Parts: sequence; C-alpha cells; structure tokens
Amino acid sequence: MIRIICVLSLMALAACGADGEPVQPHGGVSIGIGSGGVHAGGTVGVSRGPLAVGVSLF
Repeated sequence: MIRIICVLSLMALAACGADGEPVQPHGGVSIGIGSGGVHAGGTVGVSRGPLAVGVSLF
C-alpha cells in the first residue's frame, strides 16, 4: 500500500506544470436594481490564450 501511495505521489508531482502554466479561474458577480426588482447574477470561467470558457450561474 505504501508503494502505491509513493508511486501516485511521484506521478502527481511529475504532472505539475507538465503542459505549461496552470489555468487561472476568473469570476464575477453583478447586482442590478430595476423596475422589476433586484437582480443578481454571476459568472465563473477559465481562460488560456485566445480560448475562454465561462458559465453563467444566475
């Protein structure tokens, strides 16, 4: 069991940064007030180079 844990730990350590810099997440929160009341919204996403992927939460 110890050997398996050691091998998995070494594999995880070797994989860190294997394909470049880690991808940084970004997020945002917005609150708006209008005639219909208060509106809240949020987004979460990641970007790397020209590619960006995001999800709207509210």
